[in-house]
Amino acid sequence: MLTSSSPILVTGVAGFIGYSLASHLLKNGYLIIGIDNLNDYYDVTLKHARLENLKSFSNFKFYQANIAERSQMQQIWELHPEIMHIVNLAAQAGVRYSLINPFAYIEANIMGHIVMLELARHRKGFKHFIYASSSSVYGGNTKLPFSVEDRCETPVSLYAATKKADELMTQSYAHLYRIPSTGLRFFTVYGPWGRPDMAVFLFTKAIVNDQPIQVFNYGEMKRDFTYIDDIVKGIVGALNSPPSNETALPPHKVYNLGNNISEKLLNFIHYIEDSLGKKAILKMLPLQAGDVQESLADITASERDLNYSPTTPISEGIPKFIKWYKEYYKI
Repeated sequence: MLTSSSPILVTGVAGFIGYSLASHLLKNGYLIIGIDNLNDYYDVTLKHARLENLKSFSNFKFYQANIAERSQMQQIWELHPEIMHIVNLAAQAGVRYSLINPFAYIEANIMGHIVMLELARHRKGFKHFIYASSSSVYGGNTKLPFSVEDRCETPVSLYAATKKADELMTQSYAHLYRIPSTGLRFFTVYGPWGRPDMAVFLFTKAIVNDQPIQVFNYGEMKRDFTYIDDIVKGIVGALNSPPSNETALPPHKVYNLGNNISEKLLNFIHYIEDSLGKKAILKMLPLQAGDVQESLADITASERDLNYSPTTPISEGIPKFIKWYKEYYKI
């Protein structure tokens, strides 16, 4: 069991999930070393606001750095020989942006991931490497729900391909160097302090400003929307449950973190409308390249091994997001 005296390195700490995890751990007395490059993929103001909240904790130390820069990361690593746990959440996110800037995904998601694995490899006594994968790895799979036992060889975006590559690289390092590792496939995460490029944020902003929202596949899409607090509980469960290093198998496990409910996109939009008290202007469009029509997580293994139990339906999660959005943007 992880103790609060064990410092945890969290990369992507100014990002949505990284910030939410760090906030939870800091409030519970854990020591957090945070890293983020504060890139401008989306509004940096939001990242700085998250970071200011984290800096109010005395048990938080921050470095602005790019995890793909080996010498930079090595310097930080050597300053903290006490770190035995990494939660690598830094990544270039977004399926659609990978069609525009593929090199950003190779640098952050491939090079950055291998740099973090190398740090863990060379630290004697290293205990646990946790990293963000994605439901996107299921790609063109049609069997639902998506299970961690399913083959994932049909990515429909470069983003998905890089996340699957992260899983394969980690498997090899767990095999070669016995690094206890856990990959977490996140399913459409939303909530307060979320990413502006995600659906709930985009839809809310458009409705507030009387602009049309883009509804792909003419609304015939379903997603396993997962509230941020449930995701954080899943990561904490993983931190407390490293794979065993006492068997012949590589100590590497991959889990789904979803809500285990596939919601219709139009229902999701209706909840946003209800929370705002305002109707959306819908612009119906065909399915976009890189998108999948439906996602649904099989969380059997997560429930069993990580004590994972999502408790927030969109009927509760969306109003919480809208409340934060209005407060943050002073509406």
